[in-house]
Amino acid sequence: MKPHLRIGLIPVMIALAVITGCSKNETQSAPTQVAAKVNSTEITISQINNVLARTNVAPEAAERAKREILDKLIDTELAKQAAMDKKLDRTPNVLQAIESAKTEILARAYLEQFAAGLPRPTPDEVKKYYADHPELFSERRIYSIEEISVPAKEGLAATLREQIGKSHTLQDVGAWLKSQGIPFNANSGVRAAEQLPLEYLPQMQTMKDGEMRVFEVAGGVQVIRVAASKSDPVDEAHATPRIQQFLFGQSSRDAIDKEMKQIKEKAKIEYVGEFATSAAEAEAKDKAEADAKAKAQADAKAKADAETQAQEDAVAKARQAADAKDQADADARAKDEEASRARRAADAKAQEAGSKGAQQKGAQPLTPDIQKGLRGVIQ
Repeated sequence: MKPHLRIGLIPVMIALAVITGCSKNETQSAPTQVAAKVNSTEITISQINNVLARTNVAPEAAERAKREILDKLIDTELAKQAAMDKKLDRTPNVLQAIESAKTEILARAYLEQFAAGLPRPTPDEVKKYYADHPELFSERRIYSIEEISVPAKEGLAATLREQIGKSHTLQDVGAWLKSQGIPFNANSGVRAAEQLPLEYLPQMQTMKDGEMRVFEVAGGVQVIRVAASKSDPVDEAHATPRIQQFLFGQSSRDAIDKEMKQIKEKAKIEYVGEFATSAAEAEAKDKAEADAKAKAQADAKAKADAETQAQEDAVAKARQAADAKDQADADARAKDEEASRARRAADAKAQEAGSKGAQQKGAQPLTPDIQKGLRGVIQ
């Protein structure tokens, strides 16, 4: 068996040459557009600029990058010419690679042309997306996060939720996991809202500094603690280009999927050999997987919503319990004060009654003998 030929830079350049006819015999470039001549073949400035446009080069480094690109194009052209001299372009594996590259290039060209004709997001759509996602824009936060990741296990998420209710720090949760022999990974870092998974970002938005929550993710469970956070909003003017790019990318993917589905439905596709019997099974499997994925996403969203509601209910219940305790304490204090006033009033009344009794005792009528003696003195 012949070794597999990798479709790298050289075969792709050959394929491009086959498709576009870039040899000197087929196309003559304007003299002002020629950057270099490699034997009988010209390398143009357009070729350099096309490569430069696909690279992420700072403007100040563009001139140096152009020279490097030109040197690489020269090397590629020399290798191509050497391959042509050895008639490698006629070997089966090279022909197959060229045809594969040609197919890929043409398919990509069609999809790019199709996407270029799609409508751009309207200003109203951009405004709506901005308003519907305050966690990404108007109420965007930067989070300092501590997290523990645990492999998926039946019932573990619910157990961890109970545990974080008893724990004050993430270290307490880690110590409990160790005591249970459950492996985990701990991590920390600073992340902006857009760097967090969108499926649980709305829950993160409601978390306060110091709060911990449990999130179920693909393949495991995460306990996340917001160590600190700060507000860092993005206004609509700065958000608009990003939103436009995101919405266009999203709509383009959906439109391309729909277009390819329609093309496939119109085409006559016949599976042969070993693929003939498995085609229906593969289609059924793909449909089942798509349905399962949609159901899993719906279930995950419903579960996340339920968890958010449960956590909000728990917070509300705890707040109500705290308010009830405060009210009970206030009622007890009021009752104690009232009892104290009653005791003071009773003591005052008793004291007043004692004073009156003493006065009445001191004002008793004089005996007859005393009265008689007094009259004698007075007379």
